[in-house]
Amino acid sequence: MTKYFEYVTIMAIYRFKAVKEGEMIMIIPVQIPGHTYDVVLMRGALEKVKELINLNRKVMIVTDNGVPEEYAKKVADQCKSPYITTIEQGEEHKNLASYEIVLTNMLKAGFSRKDAVIAVGGGICGDLAGFAAASYMRGIDFYNIPTTVLSQVDSSVGGKTAVNLAGIKNAIGAFYQPKKVIIDINVLKTLPKRQINAGLAESVKMAATFDEQLFKIFEEKDIEENLETIIEKSIRIKEMVVREDEKEAGLRKVLNFGHTIGHGIESRGLDGSYLHGECVAMGMLPMCSEDVKKRLIKIMEKLELKTEANVSLEAVVSAMTHDKKANAGVYTVIETEKVGTYKMRDIDMEELKKRAEMVVKGV
Repeated sequence: MTKYFEYVTIMAIYRFKAVKEGEMIMIIPVQIPGHTYDVVLMRGALEKVKELINLNRKVMIVTDNGVPEEYAKKVADQCKSPYITTIEQGEEHKNLASYEIVLTNMLKAGFSRKDAVIAVGGGICGDLAGFAAASYMRGIDFYNIPTTVLSQVDSSVGGKTAVNLAGIKNAIGAFYQPKKVIIDINVLKTLPKRQINAGLAESVKMAATFDEQLFKIFEEKDIEENLETIIEKSIRIKEMVVREDEKEAGLRKVLNFGHTIGHGIESRGLDGSYLHGECVAMGMLPMCSEDVKKRLIKIMEKLELKTEANVSLEAVVSAMTHDKKANAGVYTVIETEKVGTYKMRDIDMEELKKRAEMVVKGV
């Protein structure tokens, strides 16, 4: 059980530079051995993609019909040879059929290994587009422009790409790092409040395990007014973790706090009844001390997040048996006894089921 870092230590890795006089961008380098790339934070970045990425080639823009069309169009208008693939919105459409559509469209358009894929959307678009980029011609350039809170604070950084299979979330995928991540906080203005709050659950997750000061922002301050700070601090945490552990051999497992039970709930609700962040929030509660749990519940209430899931316990347990983190029936879970700290512990399915019963109340 340990606190991994202090912000005083990591501030030195951040650098700033001007795009033009009076306009600044923040560049956070993700320093994974052999895969160093930048996360660019800038308001209005969507209109300046051509200044940040080489678009003088064929570019496949992957989006979904829940993302405002203007976002993909703004990127396409800056490309020499743009192509747009729009998939159906929803976790149930992050599947092999959508994956095949993206690859087929690239093949028909004559994409080569010198061309690129850009995700414009949330985590579903990023996961799907990244996996397609990893697979096509054994790998072509991938860029991520996340447009949801969830994808901006978490899933766009770190190189996890995947699609679902047979109702099991992220059953097929690859670690494939993007060449760059571009974050425009301005795009969040079109998101429903529920989407914003669900995305922030991932920031709460990182705060609970790594940073009590970030946790206190959720507890004590106006979240909307501090949204930019929350996103920035969350990316800092994610960068530090994936730099230490790219492929989840150790420290990166801590980012799974709340995910074992959360994914079980989500796998039973791929129809959108529960959003990913909502499931993660519920999944955190059985993994905390009573003190942390009380503090978490207050934040969840502030974010209007549910503390119980009305889904079948047996169905959730069935989904958890397919969890990638399981090893011979033993599950490594992340617990926190004090905000800002964590510990890893191995438990069996029987104990995991008892914990799930704390938040899963369906029949």
